[in-house]
Amino acid sequence: MSRNAPLLVVGDSLLDHDLSGRAERLAPDAPVPVLKGLRRTVRPGGAALAACLAAEDGREVTFVTALGDDETSRTLRRLLSDRVRLVELPLSGALSSKTRLMARDRPLLRLDEGDGRAGGATEEAEQAIAAAGAVLVADYGRGTADAVRGALARAARHVPLVWDPHPNGQPPVPGVKLATPAAAEARTFATALAEDARPVTRARSGRDEPASDGARVQLAQAAADARSLLRSWKAASVAVTMGERGALLTHGEAPMLVPAPWNAQGDACGAGDCFAACAAGLLADDALPEDAVQGAVHAATRFVEDGGAHGFTTHFTAAAAPQGGGESAAELAARVRAAGGTVVAAGGCFDLLHAGHVALLQAARRAGDCLIVCLNSDASVRRRKGDERPIVPEADRVRVLQALGCVDAVTVFEEDTPEQVLQELRPHIWVKGGDYALTRMPETEVLEGWGGQVMLLPYLDGRSSTKLAERAAGRLAEPHGDPLPGAAADRVV
Repeated sequence: MSRNAPLLVVGDSLLDHDLSGRAERLAPDAPVPVLKGLRRTVRPGGAALAACLAAEDGREVTFVTALGDDETSRTLRRLLSDRVRLVELPLSGALSSKTRLMARDRPLLRLDEGDGRAGGATEEAEQAIAAAGAVLVADYGRGTADAVRGALARAARHVPLVWDPHPNGQPPVPGVKLATPAAAEARTFATALAEDARPVTRARSGRDEPASDGARVQLAQAAADARSLLRSWKAASVAVTMGERGALLTHGEAPMLVPAPWNAQGDACGAGDCFAACAAGLLADDALPEDAVQGAVHAATRFVEDGGAHGFTTHFTAAAAPQGGGESAAELAARVRAAGGTVVAAGGCFDLLHAGHVALLQAARRAGDCLIVCLNSDASVRRRKGDERPIVPEADRVRVLQALGCVDAVTVFEEDTPEQVLQELRPHIWVKGGDYALTRMPETEVLEGWGGQVMLLPYLDGRSSTKLAERAAGRLAEPHGDPLPGAAADRVV
């Protein structure tokens, strides 16, 4: 895989100002905070921020945007001069800018100025798009993407093109590799379509269902909107970003949930630009969409934790679920549902627990309010994998799983497949490894019976219980004879 391949960014620039101070009292003439000790900072905004973030790791970035002769445009040129190669389109009117009033690094008020729009395409811009190996479009609805739309449509047929849409902009050109709307943006675009425009509502299937919609409705709505946009936009994949919940990638039979690695506390302004820039850069480096989205979620989380766009300004200036004592997995699931929480379940043999298992279970736990592991019994494992398995007996596998901080309960099932135990637990989310992306799983219909859904999570490539067992058997058997026979290659769970 290549690294730091050149990237072309196309989109509408803004200039962002922050006025940061202390808010220690209210004004005597109105119930508004008084800011004192103001510090003024300025930075690129909109697509210009995305371009700077893409160039942050040394990547060569060419930036196609509209700039004029106004003071705001001149200031932005100075900020971009040593970071990206500018290819300018004409701008009619003044470049847009926004000013945020901040206290303790949190916005209190925002002022928007400037209504400039991009003019027509230039030959230099058309040539830059035609020569690009990968493209990111950040369409803020101020005309830059519209001016070169034909060239972008041609590029999408040949190179990875990521489109970060915003409600004031147009839909992506057909054939984009990845579209990255936020959840609210995906809802707006999907509602404008004739099909799949209905909102997802909470299923009423029993007395223990919570009164609030909860995380599962947000996930279900994002999945429905992504499917609608995938068809309408003729995109290869759609990643709906959901803030602290991560992103939902849709391009196959079931969506893949990529949770945020932790709950970041900070300024979320610019996180979407960071996500799109990182995803586009990884795709430019020949990453798969799943890997690009996972890397982008991690980068956006770190960006927010580091202060978001407000923290990035310095470059330009110089719930825990209650633990049930002794309760069964079914009792835990019922209690969490009754409290309005989201029940997540994952299943498998978990024979020779390895890093791939742990990463998947940790990600699964972050998707809801409790995680229940459905474990194949010893007899079930033997039927699936042969008489030499499991290597670790059932009781020990249960004990090891229960020792993981991300696992709230473990239940053992005797059948070959988990449909019966799922009927007992009725989880809102059933987690599988990302290698099931193109597989129609029998559990899907079971989950849909009560409004649940299957979610795919990325896994650590190259980890396998079977391969670990074969290596161990080979080493142990060398002095005495042939190694133990191996089984078919394991999936992560």
